[in-house]
Amino acid sequence: MAVDGPMRRRGRPRAGDPPTPTEADVLARGMEAFAELGYARASARELAKRLGVNHNFINDRYGSKATFWRAVLDEAMRWELAQRREILDADLDDEQRVRAVVELFYRASVRTPLLARLLADEFCQESERLDYFYDHYLAPTLTALQPAVERLAAAGRIPATPPDVLFFALISPVAGLVQTPLATRLGREQPLTREVQERAARRLAQLVLDGLFGAR
Repeated sequence: MAVDGPMRRRGRPRAGDPPTPTEADVLARGMEAFAELGYARASARELAKRLGVNHNFINDRYGSKATFWRAVLDEAMRWELAQRREILDADLDDEQRVRAVVELFYRASVRTPLLARLLADEFCQESERLDYFYDHYLAPTLTALQPAVERLAAAGRIPATPPDVLFFALISPVAGLVQTPLATRLGREQPLTREVQERAARRLAQLVLDGLFGAR
């Protein structure tokens, strides 16, 4: 998890030293580095260079690069996780709950587009990082939604589909939201503001979910 408190260099700063980046800046730049380079290439030295800090900063502040990666992920997932908890706790029927969670995923993707790049790389390989994402974020959501999905399938409201197939059918279209250079060439509304991207997210969710439930 991200560590609370102000960011400080080890030792007293010298005159002329650049200001120590804030926690938010550190996590944002960490996301940029991991998304662009992948975990293996984003060395502690490279991360420190991008942050403008001493090469020992990541280990001194977080303990290890792996712990820093988890802090970056936790921060990127913070808004979506809070919203998801509200949906799962709300008094909704099964279809409403599934629709709300999927739409939230698309909306969250346009808020943190670099996260999709980071996770796309992690989904392709076995690692402790994939275990961390699955155990802390994905599995709890799937466990909470599975009874609703099973009831909907039993009632003939959605096709009876293996969980892995259903997951990728719902999640894969997020590429249409985060691959913005191609989306622009395909006619995405300009300028590409947050409002425009959120509108695209809602339209995509409606299209995908209407296909799942059958437009009525």
